[in-house]
Amino acid sequence: MAPVAAQFTSFILDAITGIQDFLPQVDSQRMNRFKKSALKKWQLFTIALSFSTMVVIVGCGDDGTGLGRRYKVAGKVTYKGAPVSHGTVNFIPTKPPSPEGRAASGQIKDGHYSLSTKGNDDGALPGEYHVAIVAMDIDMASAVSKEGLPKIHEGDEAYQKAVKNAKKLIPDKYSVSETSGLKATVDSSGKTHDFELTD
Repeated sequence: MAPVAAQFTSFILDAITGIQDFLPQVDSQRMNRFKKSALKKWQLFTIALSFSTMVVIVGCGDDGTGLGRRYKVAGKVTYKGAPVSHGTVNFIPTKPPSPEGRAASGQIKDGHYSLSTKGNDDGALPGEYHVAIVAMDIDMASAVSKEGLPKIHEGDEAYQKAVKNAKKLIPDKYSVSETSGLKATVDSSGKTHDFELTD
């Protein structure tokens, strides 16, 4: 903003000087007063414009969620060098839950994921995280309760059994943040967080 304002101010002054050259009948004292007045008004304008721009930028940090600024987090998840086809990546803050510490998660699709804290791939709050990754193939037909209810509920015995019998796409240790050994730091750098899983 400042360099543009300076360039435009210089342009205005050059224009005024040009007018002065073309109007020799106007005395130099009056022209100097006009120059100073125009310069002062332009400086006030650029200060006001800079301030209003700053207010708009600062205001963008509050998106109505009550959360702080989130940063985009995305990356790849592979197991033994091959992309993990589907699953979930969970970023759990190392600090206890608070306004400054909130979990973020994202769905894995063909080895790629991006995180959401509130939704719509809004990213994660800055900070240190433990990472847990869950990837399994669940037989959803067997997860339906005996009553044949149209909805599958995670608390149902049938669902719990289906999860227990699910084919694990990655070792169980990665599904718990305390045993996964995976960590990540989220900040404004926009660094990609890839996870290369092994046995």
